[in-house]
Amino acid sequence: MRSALDNGFRAMRPVLATAVVFGFFINLLLFVSPLYMLQIYDRVLPSRNETTLIGLTLIAAFGIAVYAALEMLRSRLLVRGGMIFDREITNPVFDAAHRGALLRPGAQHESALRDMDILREFLTGSGLLAFCDVPWAPIFLVACFVLHPWFGWMALLGGGTILGLTLVNEIATRRPLDAANRASREAGQQAAATFRNGELLQAMGMLAALRGVWRGRHDDVLRRQADASDRAGLIVAATKFVRMLLQTLVLGAGAYLAIHREISAGSMIAASIIIGRTLAPIESVVANWKGFVAARASYRRLSDLAAAAPDARRLTLPRPRGLIEAEAISVAAPGSTRPILSDVSFRLQPGSVVGVIGPSAAGKSTLVRAITGIWPLLDGSVRIDGSDLRHWDQQELGRHVGYLPQDVELFDGTVAQNIARFADADDAAVIAVARRAGCHALIQSLPDGYNTRIGRAGTGLSGGQRQRIALARALFGEPSLVVLDEPNASLDQPGEAALMEAVTALRRAGTTVLIVTHKVGLLTEADQILVMGGGGLQSCGPAEQVLAQMIGPRPGPTLIPTAANALQAHRGAEAQRNAG
Repeated sequence: MRSALDNGFRAMRPVLATAVVFGFFINLLLFVSPLYMLQIYDRVLPSRNETTLIGLTLIAAFGIAVYAALEMLRSRLLVRGGMIFDREITNPVFDAAHRGALLRPGAQHESALRDMDILREFLTGSGLLAFCDVPWAPIFLVACFVLHPWFGWMALLGGGTILGLTLVNEIATRRPLDAANRASREAGQQAAATFRNGELLQAMGMLAALRGVWRGRHDDVLRRQADASDRAGLIVAATKFVRMLLQTLVLGAGAYLAIHREISAGSMIAASIIIGRTLAPIESVVANWKGFVAARASYRRLSDLAAAAPDARRLTLPRPRGLIEAEAISVAAPGSTRPILSDVSFRLQPGSVVGVIGPSAAGKSTLVRAITGIWPLLDGSVRIDGSDLRHWDQQELGRHVGYLPQDVELFDGTVAQNIARFADADDAAVIAVARRAGCHALIQSLPDGYNTRIGRAGTGLSGGQRQRIALARALFGEPSLVVLDEPNASLDQPGEAALMEAVTALRRAGTTVLIVTHKVGLLTEADQILVMGGGGLQSCGPAEQVLAQMIGPRPGPTLIPTAANALQAHRGAEAQRNAG
């Protein structure tokens, strides 16, 4: 993404250069008003010549019109440049925020989109215009010295004082404002988490307690902001004092020089206007300094995000068959170095159905996150069709992977859009995959069928409905690998039957299927079983063999013997069907 930022600024460079050149002519045209006043006081009033007055007024009006036209063109030019800048960086920033959210969950990387807007708004607004005008301020300073050296030194001293006070203001308020911003983000995150669990707060009467936690953080934000405002208020007041005092002293010095006939009355008025124009770019920079600081901070955050979540282009590989090989992999949660899984190795044949079982916290979900590339590896490698997972373009590979996570998440849109993964898809393909997932009748019972709009996170649907629609989404696009993490957690009996039919269809189609479950009864289609435990792979092998090992010599009915018997019965029935 760093290269994308560089490309964005490179695309803006001609626009910025043109804006600076426009600034030269715009600042020259700002002399129209003081020159007009100088001529009025020194020529028109003494001569009482109306023709000269009309001529000077028309010339001044023309100059002001050209000035307004150049200002309008420069503003439009920067807006168009901002659109070019946005086009260069929007997709890379969005992708980097996604990668950052995977690598460092909870770090609020979605704020990168707001940082992008802040940076673009600064580049297209009055803040950048102020910086474009600053290089031409010496023109007015030279004009002040031409009128009289006193005016030049007064403008130089006043401008330097105002600029120095601005720098002091930033130094004095930077730390309190940074602390206030961090506290504000923490308070906002805590409030968002509170509102996400509104049902729990209502049912258990926790609202007052959590409101108190948020209020404490909110009050801390107010205290830090007040501290920064107190410091800034003193410096801003000093800045206003210097500016107003300078304006007064200019008129006073001009009157003194006019009394001693060193300058004319018109020069006094012109000097007052020109000094005002000299300070205008500096005052504009001061007024937009907060925007500049915000844009600079946004650029730093975007650069840090680019460094933390680099984008690496990959060669597009052929569609995978579904051969999965793990070689001594160790996996940790993003942002941690403590492994959850250590030294896990296995091989999954294309078209096989593999069950992953084990107690809670055995690392089952961690394993499937590693296989699908969601979590990075600490050590070892995962290969798909012989190619290391890091060699695949993740977006291209994702089109051939179906993933049903343990915590089902649907997106704001229609049911059809969610099933089609928000890609442009043929309606018949959406309906066909819904039938394979066994949720076509369920969708038809919704108010608007496939056009039913669901809210964020699947609002308006039950847990079982969300899970069945998410299963259809996982099956969309004829994936080569389907990973199902606790796929029946919210399903009723018809839903489980539809799930088993979908797994059977996938097995017949030659799709590699990985099922994570606590219920061994779901493994009637399994060819292979991985038993996880203690952060490693305890056993791996054919389903009948692994289940028989787990049964052991213990007497009495258990869930696993029932599952083993069911598996044997299912295989026998399938053999009879094939023979028939």
